[in-house]
Amino acid sequence: MKKKRFKKLMCLALSAVTAVTMLGCGSTAKTTGGTQSGTTTASSSEGAKKYPKELTIDVFDSQANFQGTQSGWFAKMVKDKFNMKLNIIAPNVAGGGDTVFQTRSANGNLGDLIITNLDKSRLKDLVKANLILDMTKYIGNSSSLQKNKSAIESVSKLADQKGMWAVPSSISNQPATDPCEATDPTNAPSLRWDVYGKVGYPEIGTMNDLLGVLKKMQDAEPKSDSGKKVYAFSLFKDWDGDIMQNAGSLTGLYGYDPLGFCMMKDDGTDYQKVIDSNGKYVQSLKFLFDANQMGLVDPESTTQNFDSVAAKYTDGAVLYSFWPWLGSGQYNSTERMSNGKGFETVAIKDMTSISCGSNPQGDVSNGIMIGSRAKDPQRLADFINWLYSPEGIMAASTQTGGKCGPEGLTWKMQDGKPVLTDFGVKAFVDIDAKLQVPKEWGGGTWKDGISALNYNAVGVVDTDEKTGMCYNYQRWDDYQSKVKTKLSEDWSAHNDNATSALQYLKSKNLIIVKPGTNYAIPEYSTDISTTKEQCKQTIVQYSWEMVFAKDENEFNSLLKKMQDEVIGLGFDNVYKVDLQNAKDKMAAYEEASKAK
Repeated sequence: MKKKRFKKLMCLALSAVTAVTMLGCGSTAKTTGGTQSGTTTASSSEGAKKYPKELTIDVFDSQANFQGTQSGWFAKMVKDKFNMKLNIIAPNVAGGGDTVFQTRSANGNLGDLIITNLDKSRLKDLVKANLILDMTKYIGNSSSLQKNKSAIESVSKLADQKGMWAVPSSISNQPATDPCEATDPTNAPSLRWDVYGKVGYPEIGTMNDLLGVLKKMQDAEPKSDSGKKVYAFSLFKDWDGDIMQNAGSLTGLYGYDPLGFCMMKDDGTDYQKVIDSNGKYVQSLKFLFDANQMGLVDPESTTQNFDSVAAKYTDGAVLYSFWPWLGSGQYNSTERMSNGKGFETVAIKDMTSISCGSNPQGDVSNGIMIGSRAKDPQRLADFINWLYSPEGIMAASTQTGGKCGPEGLTWKMQDGKPVLTDFGVKAFVDIDAKLQVPKEWGGGTWKDGISALNYNAVGVVDTDEKTGMCYNYQRWDDYQSKVKTKLSEDWSAHNDNATSALQYLKSKNLIIVKPGTNYAIPEYSTDISTTKEQCKQTIVQYSWEMVFAKDENEFNSLLKKMQDEVIGLGFDNVYKVDLQNAKDKMAAYEEASKAK
């Protein structure tokens, strides 16, 4: 799995326009190419009638984790409705996202359909290089896109040219100040709840208390399922950027978000340099150093990647998850949970974990565009419009986006409420990796047929405005009743009978919601960009060395060397820019909070 697979779930998300009115309704909505009916998708003749010539379109997709031709049930839906096949070009799979992007851009044809970030001057560069089309004349009759016109116009301003150039992802019809996550905050401490129970469910007052609890847990559960030594923390370098990512994620437990070299508290009360000796980032490095001194950190952390770490979670070799989705997603099988085993979110009494707010104007970190050399721009505009309709939203989301899939296959309406079909139970509750899809829906396995676009058109917890139904099945009463297990009931019993971690932490004022905005960080000047690159390499290198320092004296010595070196490289010049960007982003938060 790749980082980008999860990115939208964290704010997703994890996984996530106030005035949006989606086309159609829960069980009878009509969309391009057919009806959202109870048994099958539109017949292939309908798509072929409207679009006589079959097309295979190239989709350049920065978020995709599959490369090749889309297959299975989603492929059938696209073929039936648009007489079209999707050939996914995935930098994540091909290796070197920037390399693939630059090579295809240099050839003047990035793709027929393009899914990538819109910020950091990306949209402006795409327009300037004539790699994408102005969609204005193609979406005039597109019901779903017209309802999202405000978000499209807003993000298109990043192009610095008149036109409607891109549609942002995760456009939400929920308030910007409401959490976009389904069940857990983006940042929250998560640990093996069953092992936590073994040591008596001790109260965790501070991060230092957490280390003591984890040590007791390690002593109580010393071996994994395969007999390997169990550690509290298993780290990896894949996602390191301006700082050591694993350490940076810990700052989110206290409301601090890294923006470049600035640690900003998401309520606007504090801004820190990442190199400050008493700042949250250095405190997080010290926390991991202390953990390593206690034997809680996997010694293979410096050489392994995310996939290796994920496998260790599956094996039960890790006790703490930096994000709730990681540990539960890898370890919490139906069998384990029914036996009371699995990861659950735990409260630290002094924390203010970050929760991402919904985004009425969409997410500029990902968007969808039509390539300038597209063979049939109108058909692609119709396809994008469908992706933002109720039927498209349900069918095409990220692998972890929680959308409910096609009506009639995975769910149906019963007594005015959505419930899972027997097939849906196998897909979403039992999580059967070999689950076969009926031939009339395209055949193959459910898993292989999931949309390879890995794209969330709307927010993780958005609703169909005509029916009130949440697109995310995890919010349904029927789903929640079906996933009650010994694990979930034990967690609930120890957390005021709450139905979700988000609900519980919110009731205890232990989260801070950063309002959803489409704020885009401006492009750095060439000089600042060069300096930043040198500084971040130094910061990341020393951060890892500090975590694995032999003693506290060496930790402090390495910190001093890091500070001296980056200051000598011009750190303060970069920080000045990052600080202003952080303040501008906070102003965007405040503006979003006022919006109705």
